[in-house]
Amino acid sequence: MEAAATRLRTAARLLEDLRARTLGGEWEVAGLLATRPEIVARHADGSREHVAETRARTSEWIAGLAPALAEPLVAWLRATADAVEAGRASADVAGPAGAFAAAVTDRLGRG
Repeated sequence: MEAAATRLRTAARLLEDLRARTLGGEWEVAGLLATRPEIVARHADGSREHVAETRARTSEWIAGLAPALAEPLVAWLRATADAVEAGRASADVAGPAGAFAAAVTDRLGRG
């Protein structure tokens, strides 16, 4: 239980850090343009597209998951971590929260 709570709290911290810096999406750093990274989207079929080309199709996603959304997600992760530690979180609650925390820590914890 303690490991699950720790992962939930780690995900919360990573989201807070990200919220302070950038917006999200399925982006990867693909090179440098002067001092700014050049960002491309990688599609499921393996094709790639420069972020300037994908912006029109992803703007709602980016706006919808803007840093303002991080605060309630962080609160949810921490509340779930507290419930897990206290033995009050059902598997129906802890399972999806743990899966979300794992995805966050896997993606954002890469350094």
